[in-house]
Amino acid sequence: MKNLTFITGAARSGKSLLAEELASKSGKPVVYLATMQIFEEDPEQVRRLELHRRRRPSQWKTIEAPFAAEKIILNLPEENSFVVFDCLSLYVTNMLIATAGGGGDISDPYEKEAEIFASVRDLLDAMLARTSIEFVIVSNEVGWGVVPETPLGRAFRDFLGVSNQMAAAAADRAFLSCAGLRVQLK
Repeated sequence: MKNLTFITGAARSGKSLLAEELASKSGKPVVYLATMQIFEEDPEQVRRLELHRRRRPSQWKTIEAPFAAEKIILNLPEENSFVVFDCLSLYVTNMLIATAGGGGDISDPYEKEAEIFASVRDLLDAMLARTSIEFVIVSNEVGWGVVPETPLGRAFRDFLGVSNQMAAAAADRAFLSCAGLRVQLK
């Protein structure tokens, strides 16, 4: 049996809540890998971060992992633990925006496609290599809406769609969260 669960769904669909519920029910020490870069000048982002932080039990360990999360995963202590990776969509965003110089201005975002997919593969390989640790990956499902207006937006949608496919294929369980309800896909 693999050690990976994948959860996807729309914004505010209950994905993180499901991941946190699985972590709590595991009875194992929990590590929360948070992928959102912190921009203190964005009050909405700060409120969202605080909401997530307040929901997590104080005994959970949080590690900021906006980049190179595979290195963090490979260096986690050898113990039977549960890791919540929240979320793959922000992780892909971080890589894409970093390639755009942080300002979102990039002439051809598809130039970084292979690099981003290699990073996602490294992430998944690191998780699957740590067999004593149970992982859950949270990600957004962004391909059901309108076609994004900008090349950067379209590249993000495409990159995340493929990254989600990679994570779902690597996982032994996958869930779709919608309106707080969850459907087990595999």
